[in-house]
Amino acid sequence: MSTEKGKENTLNRRGFIKNVAVASAAFMIVPRFVLGKGYTAPSDMINLGFIGTGKQALGLKDAFLSTNEINILAAADVYGAKLDLFNKEVKKYLSNKKDSHGNTSEVTGYADFRDLLARKDIDAVVIAVPDHWHSIIAILAARAGKDIYCEKPLSLTIQEGRAMVDESRRANRVFQTGSMQRSWHEFRQAVELVRNGYIGDIKTVKVNVGVAPIPYNLAAETIPESLNWDFWLGPNSPQAYNHFLAPGLKDIFWAKWRDYKEFGGGGMTDWGAHMFDIAQWGLDMDATGPTSITPPDKDHEFLTYQYANGITMTHEPAGNQGVTFVGTTSTIHVQRGKLETTPIELKDKLIGPNEKHVYLSENHYKDFLQAMRNRTKPVADVEIGHRTATICNIGNIAYQLKRPLQWNPQKEEFLNDDEANKLRSREMRKEWVV
Repeated sequence: MSTEKGKENTLNRRGFIKNVAVASAAFMIVPRFVLGKGYTAPSDMINLGFIGTGKQALGLKDAFLSTNEINILAAADVYGAKLDLFNKEVKKYLSNKKDSHGNTSEVTGYADFRDLLARKDIDAVVIAVPDHWHSIIAILAARAGKDIYCEKPLSLTIQEGRAMVDESRRANRVFQTGSMQRSWHEFRQAVELVRNGYIGDIKTVKVNVGVAPIPYNLAAETIPESLNWDFWLGPNSPQAYNHFLAPGLKDIFWAKWRDYKEFGGGGMTDWGAHMFDIAQWGLDMDATGPTSITPPDKDHEFLTYQYANGITMTHEPAGNQGVTFVGTTSTIHVQRGKLETTPIELKDKLIGPNEKHVYLSENHYKDFLQAMRNRTKPVADVEIGHRTATICNIGNIAYQLKRPLQWNPQKEEFLNDDEANKLRSREMRKEWVV
């Protein structure tokens, strides 16, 4: 694990701007274009801290570094071996990249994310930890004055998601949810075709993702030496360690905590946070949600949501992990790397300048960084992430209770149903209640 280099030796972007202003009487600032196309001036570099350094973080590390707009100054993880690997991978990436434009190759490691949040030279954090930690870390990050990139699904429960929105708004933080499909062409094209009426009136939307979570049931195993298991559990009640929850460096699979209701929401929230998100986007429902949820019964083959305007949305078997919009005249199916329409030529329809367009983002990570500079909302703002996670969570609650539910998307509560409303939140160990 790395040791902290001393805050006085770290020249952050705000300090750089201040120093340039003082020296401007004596020196001329060299225009950026003189230094080369694509060059990012030191004053424009954004300093990131990573919280969570596992498999997802390693991919995000590359995505952010490839923008040439950031430094990764610090990382935090309760699994020491993963923290060390992350640091080595950052150094390796930068050593192989000749035009890193000032990116530091030194990442300070922390066993406690709160020590990372205490650093004044970090502008934003990238949160890539299991879902049961999202709300706590994001809320504390907002209070520490950090902008936030948090992986999807945004939150484990509905009330935690709303708290994340409220706290980030209160602190005036830019908050991007990791629903990167909003920055992919095929999904934007599908949504704009739907929004502009190219499939006629929308009848229904079919969302193909995995199933609801199950209670934790894995056998106890020996805890790895460099893993602080109690800290990994954090707000959760004690559970037995199993490597499927926190894979070691030699394990090549995605962690299975997503499958268990104590830590995640199953396929409903894992892939659902991607695909229900596109459904909400296409229906122009980013600030609201359905009004009823019906689990499978004699009249409904699949779990069915219904919106106030009468449009229905069904959760169907995972299959291709995609979304199908069914209209009165045409159908659109979209999944990663594929857009299919009937008629077939519809998929290449050019949306005119005077037609409806959604937020344009070509790069989810650059979009976040630009929103930080402009102090604007990014393409997958925290409210959007919360509303999408809520869709997934109310579906899981309907599966659990096995009965129809009425939902008020404005008040974010179930109608006349105390049992369902209790499931909007969870109990946490008191030391982590924020």
